[in-house]
Amino acid sequence: MRLNKFISHNSKYSRREADTLIEAGEVRINKETVRDFGYQVQDGDEISVKGKRIKQTDEYTVVVYNKGKGEIVSKKDPQGRTTIYHKLPGKFRTFNYVGRLDFASEGLLLLTDSVEVANALTHSDLERVYKIKISGAVTEEVIKAMNGGVEMEDATEGAHELSEQKQMSFKPFAWFEIIKNAPNYSTLKVAITEGQNREIRRFFGGFGLDVLDLKRLSYGWISLDALPTNKTRYLSRTDYNKLHRFMKKYKKEQKKS
Repeated sequence: MRLNKFISHNSKYSRREADTLIEAGEVRINKETVRDFGYQVQDGDEISVKGKRIKQTDEYTVVVYNKGKGEIVSKKDPQGRTTIYHKLPGKFRTFNYVGRLDFASEGLLLLTDSVEVANALTHSDLERVYKIKISGAVTEEVIKAMNGGVEMEDATEGAHELSEQKQMSFKPFAWFEIIKNAPNYSTLKVAITEGQNREIRRFFGGFGLDVLDLKRLSYGWISLDALPTNKTRYLSRTDYNKLHRFMKKYKKEQKKS
């Protein structure tokens, strides 16, 4: 893992702030000042920032946060907009988020103090379930694409304005439920198993449909339930037991690869 990423994942500093600290000579590895931005952190490295050691631990905590609309999922925002870390209790402000929800989306966001857990969950094929509202009817063409997947040469509708990615491949949805289907707007529950950037917005945007509302209801076996907006809760013992089994399987697969 690159040095700036390690610092960001295990401290209060953003990746941009980590770069500044490295450049300023405030980062030491094994008691030696390091200004190499590309340094890959190795097991056993002792890393300190401004004289304070940054620790990694095999123990971990995971919390569920109900993100509100208008919050950036980032430790810092260059434009000074509200981030989730402005809303989170202080004890969770060094936690890493699992995947992202864009500025206009809301709902379940997992946060953890473990880089390994964050990476494992983010890159897993666990189902992500969303409730969405779109600006029009769900046509047979859309249903076919949800069932069978689709390749889009131009998937820029619904993308972030700075995104340079144009072509996208969308896997079949794990499942979907059409709650309301009408010419003015429709409501669905959909489940996907990957987390491409603004995947749902870009999928429906490819059919000329705007996603008006998007709320994540669950991630794998972990559900939002009745957690109020901007509130957090710890995982239940049942959730942790499932997570421990998931991580055990993940580590076995990592050793094989």
